[in-house]
Amino acid sequence: MNWYVVYTKPKWEKKVAAQLNTMGITCYCPLIIQIRQWTDRKKKVAVPLFNSYVFVRLEEKDRNLVFQSAGAVRYLFWLGKAAIVKDDEIATIQKWLDSSDEYDISVDQIKIGDTITLDSGPFVSQKATVQEINSNHYLLVLETLGCVLKINYNR
Repeated sequence: MNWYVVYTKPKWEKKVAAQLNTMGITCYCPLIIQIRQWTDRKKKVAVPLFNSYVFVRLEEKDRNLVFQSAGAVRYLFWLGKAAIVKDDEIATIQKWLDSSDEYDISVDQIKIGDTITLDSGPFVSQKATVQEINSNHYLLVLETLGCVLKINYNR
């Protein structure tokens, strides 16, 4: 079985994940906690890490089952085929979301353009390219995951 990416209607990620779970389809909608402010209060809200995306794990022949959910729009495609997400990439996202926010990171003579291997935190053993070095943060490009990681630090 492979992990596929289902594109959903806007703001329907959690609803689609709940519908797919009730149908018996293994799915994953990574959530993060954000503080949202209204005029009268602040509230912690669980919001999807990836807007309009839900990951589903099923057989190729069962892919059309997800469209029984009202909010599922289509699959994400890459090079003409439905995009497949590797198990270790899903595990990395889960590990990152389950970990604490504080990490000890040491930096020694890193220059822009260097490729480094992260040795701590949720992206341990991932290769990253240094894109920017600032007085209080680094920007690292994690090409295998298709994301940019910003690491804040105090000198």
